[in-house]
Amino acid sequence: MSVEHHDLIHEFPELKDRIHELKVSDGHFRNLFEEYHELTRSVENMENEVTPASTRTEEEAKMRRVHLKDELYRMLIAG
Repeated sequence: MSVEHHDLIHEFPELKDRIHELKVSDGHFRNLFEEYHELTRSVENMENEVTPASTRTEEEAKMRRVHLKDELYRMLIAG
């Protein structure tokens, strides 16, 4: 099964420079960015069945990732 990439650069390629800028200059953004990417790796492992998880656990992780992505996006376009 092919798993989609959900890292922020794939999600928002037009904001690549802004992502880098905020990772360097904003500790809160950097923490959320790191949490988002850890969660993305976790979800990908669940989807690839590397890490066994219930459907509920996987769906909850995906919802948390969506909320993080929304928050990160708001920060990206606010500047």
